Amino acid sequence: MLQTKRKVIGQLIVCQGCCCGVVHKGRPNVPVEWLKDEWRNRGLLKRFQLSVSGCVDPCDIPNVVVVNSESGSQWMGNIRDINQYRSLVEWAAPSVKAGHLLDLPQEFKDHLLEPWR
Repeated sequence: MLQTKRKVIGQLIVCQGCCCGVVHKGRPNVPVEWLKDEWRNRGLLKRFQLSVSGCVDPCDIPNVVVVNSESGSQWMGNIRDINQYRSLVEWAAPSVKAGHLLDLPQEFKDHLLEPWR
């Protein structure tokens, strides 16, 4: 089995595909460059991977974010506001310090989705 030298606690995938972040189609902005800067400035990249992806589906829900870890995936949608992205950064930093993903902030409870149903 292949193994990597770098041990990460998780991966945050931010969709910026055919629909997510496409403001000219009436979708909310995805602050990709701001997120990259915050992730880099806080030193999160080596322990908590940030990936900006093309379409991750489902396209009927704007601005999908996926959190992957060894315990599975959590999908969220309708992430519309810079403060929500800020909350994700503020959650990621103490997660890295703890060495494992902490529970998602309560504010995302109504944004959780199950795309495979």
